[in-house]
Amino acid sequence: MYRKRNTKQLSFVDFFLPFGGKLRSDNRWVILADMIPWELAESFYSEQFSKITKRGAPAKSARVALGALIIKERLGVSDEEAVEQIRENPYLQYFLGFHKFCDKLPFDPSMYVHFRKRFTLVQLNQINEAIVKHEQAKRTENSEAQSCDDNDDDNASSSGNNKGKLIIDATCAPADIRYPTDISLINEAREKSEQIIDILFEPLKGTQRKPRTYRQKARRLFVNHIKNRKQAVQKRRKSIGQQLRFLGRNLRTIEKLAGRVSLTRLSRRQYRNLLVIHELYRQQLWMYENRCNRIEDRIVSISQPYVRPIVRGKASASTEFGAKLSASLVGGDVFLDRLDWNAYNESGDLVEQIESYKERFGHYPESIHCDKIYRSRSNRRFCKERGIRISGPPLGRPPKKTEESTEAIKTQKQQQRQDELDRIPIEGKFGQGKRRFGLARIMAKLSNTSETVIAITFMVMNLEKWLQQLLFCFIFAVQQCAKANLKALSDFMATLFGFKSCSRPIGYIFKDHELLTVEARN
Repeated sequence: MYRKRNTKQLSFVDFFLPFGGKLRSDNRWVILADMIPWELAESFYSEQFSKITKRGAPAKSARVALGALIIKERLGVSDEEAVEQIRENPYLQYFLGFHKFCDKLPFDPSMYVHFRKRFTLVQLNQINEAIVKHEQAKRTENSEAQSCDDNDDDNASSSGNNKGKLIIDATCAPADIRYPTDISLINEAREKSEQIIDILFEPLKGTQRKPRTYRQKARRLFVNHIKNRKQAVQKRRKSIGQQLRFLGRNLRTIEKLAGRVSLTRLSRRQYRNLLVIHELYRQQLWMYENRCNRIEDRIVSISQPYVRPIVRGKASASTEFGAKLSASLVGGDVFLDRLDWNAYNESGDLVEQIESYKERFGHYPESIHCDKIYRSRSNRRFCKERGIRISGPPLGRPPKKTEESTEAIKTQKQQQRQDELDRIPIEGKFGQGKRRFGLARIMAKLSNTSETVIAITFMVMNLEKWLQQLLFCFIFAVQQCAKANLKALSDFMATLFGFKSCSRPIGYIFKDHELLTVEARN
């Protein structure tokens, strides 16, 4: 059951606080609340609930669901801690659309799982694009904000009908799993299969002898193997063969027990694990018999079988285990163009990313800044037909250096150098997502909830960018006013923010959204 609610927010001056206080209009959460298209989120959210039945408790509103996900990812805390933060902070409750402060848990932390399931990757991408479109429209209308926006330079140049710069790249969002060695995966599967045997044999106690599993011997062999820091290839292969034989014996035992006992005795998770273990055993046995380490749709986690190995060739980790992402950056705003759990060649996304750029902004980009892998012949041909310059050196032999071509070669090298510098911001976005937010380790345990977490992270990065730009615009305005009359500005700011009057002029700077004061310098 779901009751559609009015998405109009009370004015912050009317938000009721039991202790007689008032909310500040310049608080970051009050500002963020105006950036998000709550009506669009409500339209997506309400479609999932029945409009006929009136039974049951009403679901939480779309604003509470989406706002809670944004709060969690922006603060970088657990589900439980996020709920406690909402309970204690009136600004967070205002952000969720509450009409008054309440010192009680707004919802159980387990509701976060349902919130993640109720927003799909496509819906969150549409909300993200709506946020960017709305804020860009406001920036265009506000000439003062436009003058202090550093990212406007990216879209200032134009060539014909093409405008702006499109920066694209791919990365991996690692899942929260143990590093998957073959021996550890087989051992985990063996232990789970032993638990299933114990459950299925429970109603047969006293009627027959319990099947042997050799669990103590298998455990001892596994521990002896992992104690060796440097393991020879033959010894590792021998240990894998031993564990495979133990696991195969357990699976045959389960098959025999299933003929006498219904598998409905197993829980939903145990039955799912049994199916995954069967596939894992088939893959590992095939690789063992064929003496290879590669197979299609390789399972690297029993609890998260959708996770695949992604070979990235990085110095820190040559292989990562999670979702592969293709993203594009335009004027500081980042868009999630593709998410796939299987490895793919990101160069195939270039055409679609260019078309998405045209759909968002109404024209093709003037230039594309990307890695070498994107500069295939087909992609170069596509860009040339549409008047788009792709970064990097052209194909073919470099021109011979002569007196006539010296200047052209120098200009070409300078352009290539500038193109590489222009591509850096997207690496910074990936670093922000992985260091500041939760993109470095996705803690969700389901494929659809993991996709929601990733999409929310991209949305929060854009919200953070626009919030910082508003802050910079305010600082710029303060600086301009300070040049005219620093003493008058000091008195005005002291009155506005409740400071005591000062004997000397004071300049104001912001850091981490907190107001600090420093003595004005000559």
